[in-house]
Amino acid sequence: MNPVLNTFFLVVQIVAFAALLPPTLYIFIFASAGLFYKQRPYPSAVAPRKIAVLIPGYKEDDVIVEVAQDALAQDYPKDRVDIVIVADSFQPETLARLKELPLIVIEVKFDKSTKSKALNKAMELLTIQYDLAVVLDADNLMAPDFLAKINAAFEWNYMAVQGHRAAKNMDTPLAILDAVSEEINNHIFRKGHRVLGLSSAIIGSGMAFRYSFFKEMMASVTAIGGFDKEIELRMLKANHTIGYLNDALVFDEKVQKAEVFSNQRRRWLSAQLHYFRTDILSSCKALVTKGNLDYFDKAIQFVQPPRVLLLGAVLSALIFFIVINFFVGLPFLYSLLWLGLGLLCIMAFLFSVPGKFYNTATLKALGSLPGGMLLMIGSLLRIRGANKQFIHTKHSAATPSPKK
Repeated sequence: MNPVLNTFFLVVQIVAFAALLPPTLYIFIFASAGLFYKQRPYPSAVAPRKIAVLIPGYKEDDVIVEVAQDALAQDYPKDRVDIVIVADSFQPETLARLKELPLIVIEVKFDKSTKSKALNKAMELLTIQYDLAVVLDADNLMAPDFLAKINAAFEWNYMAVQGHRAAKNMDTPLAILDAVSEEINNHIFRKGHRVLGLSSAIIGSGMAFRYSFFKEMMASVTAIGGFDKEIELRMLKANHTIGYLNDALVFDEKVQKAEVFSNQRRRWLSAQLHYFRTDILSSCKALVTKGNLDYFDKAIQFVQPPRVLLLGAVLSALIFFIVINFFVGLPFLYSLLWLGLGLLCIMAFLFSVPGKFYNTATLKALGSLPGGMLLMIGSLLRIRGANKQFIHTKHSAATPSPKK
């Protein structure tokens, strides 16, 4: 083949390999570390702290009553916990049913609704001095011992703790893939990070904070999308470590429709890119001047490609360049490098997926993976400005959780 063409393919191959190697190594390192995670034993005889469980919801009439009833059934002293429903634009009949329950209902309505506005308004109106704030989504169901484990974990002097968010429904192929994705992220960004001494990532729900700290921090948060990422960056910048409780379960509804999946990922990706831009320089400075690896890692984490797209890109590039190398006669070493990269990527995924997902249902759901990749690509192409507008993820009627 023409030497010029050979050189062209070689240069393109090197550029592609250099682009895919860092994110693949990143997930492989943390996926490998996650295999060594062990849940720390909880302290015994811990006094129950006063907890506010904050559940903001926007037009969540279909799920909120069942979620509220479930929250009231926690195995935790009733006089030491308040369930607080922040009801944004709920129907009158829903509000009436909620007010029949032994909980606090705070009605709000904003010109432009956001989760941060709802949380701030709730804490502004609450007059009780709480010790901890637990934040849930309007579809979340807690395992019966969730609050007890959260309470015990704060004996370790954390400012914030993330619980294990798991799927409560896997009734469609897309929901199964979403559930697998959640567990991969739990393994890499929570278990793997804690094993290596870094903070757990927080998710936006199933998380807990020291109340006064959270209230003060949230007062200056104005994020429309990705408020959890903003407070996470603030905590890490201030050298606060975020803990993770793998056995403290919160069950979360997994998306069942392509449109919902696309909008949700579009919002997440836009927020991540926004906070990478705002914090990458300051995180580099903090790393060099203060040795703050946690803050720097978080900024780098935001620019990592979605796992499903990384897998697709690595496997596609592997096949393409091995074929090209064969036909143009480039050294077999280049093909070996691609095989090595593909092996690292596949191993990272195999390490991260819990054993319970190795079944025929997941195998069938993998048939929807190419469609999921296309949805992610579509979300990437439409992320511009998504973090500056409120994109609501509507939940269906609350699905019974695996705890029942």
